[in-house]
Amino acid sequence: MNEKDEKDEKDEKDEVTVDGSGMRALVIHRYGGPEELRVETVPEPQAGPGRVLVDVTLAGLNYADLECRTGEYLRFPLPAVLGVDVVGRRREDGRRVVALLRTGGGYAEVAVPEAAHTVEVPDDVADEQALGLLEQGATAYGALTLAGRLRPGEAVAVTAAAGGVGHLAVQLARELGAGRVVGLASTPQKREFVRSLGADTVLDPADPDLAERLAESGGLDLFLDSVGGPVLRAGLAALAPFGRLVSVGAREGVEDRFTMGELTERSAGAQGFWLKHVLTDRKLFEDVAGHMFRLAAEGRLVARIDRTVPLSGVAGAHRAMAARETVGKVLVDVRRED
Repeated sequence: MNEKDEKDEKDEKDEVTVDGSGMRALVIHRYGGPEELRVETVPEPQAGPGRVLVDVTLAGLNYADLECRTGEYLRFPLPAVLGVDVVGRRREDGRRVVALLRTGGGYAEVAVPEAAHTVEVPDDVADEQALGLLEQGATAYGALTLAGRLRPGEAVAVTAAAGGVGHLAVQLARELGAGRVVGLASTPQKREFVRSLGADTVLDPADPDLAERLAESGGLDLFLDSVGGPVLRAGLAALAPFGRLVSVGAREGVEDRFTMGELTERSAGAQGFWLKHVLTDRKLFEDVAGHMFRLAAEGRLVARIDRTVPLSGVAGAHRAMAARETVGKVLVDVRRED
């Protein structure tokens, strides 16, 4: 993120004011481990220009929250409330909405997203599915189509295929007509889950012959990566001529470098994807969300809910996610008592 992006994030945060009412929220006063997450009663926020009040039903827990908690991703002014996606009722009209919050604030009973970053939830889509699909589903769909330009009949591989983005990407690749879908997952239980989603092949990312296994049947047309490190290198090596590598993040904590020569020798391409650039295009955001919800209503796309925890259980959920023990989406019931 460049300096302008950081300034934009801080400016958005500073636009949020609070009134005198109290609400429960999960607050951090300093960056650090899960023990820094504290349930507190804090003033209820008030919507400034361009924002709306949402009485939150459920909040989402995402891997980026762990990095925000430690200060490795975004450093918000402290004290801060984390959480970037919520579902609930828009206070002005009572309509169910799901919202993305670029500057956090989701682990609370009331959130104040930008109005442009909310979409109404159709009656035939449950809160849990709407929340499970929007952030991760839009990321998966955007990475496959906008960045990856997946075409029917092509071979695609998805890393962290049992995770929040990955398990939806496997299903969406099938919906988009991929000819072969390969999922990577780290445990036998996760690999069995990925098979149940319709993956043709499921591999262990720790396999020393991973590149060769990925390249079977003519190589990959698209490699969708959220891990980085050696797994990304294996995916790059497995690309077929004119294949594409799309990165939506890296968990390995290492720099991923390759040369133009490596791409040229495969006639391959490499691209990143950040959901921010969907959010800033209102029509595109509505179209992507609407597509996710239509698939959900027809039973063709299902968000796997790993667990739903109260605010007091978020620290434990952070630990479980860091240990890669979760499968699919983790939700937070902000109104549930301990």
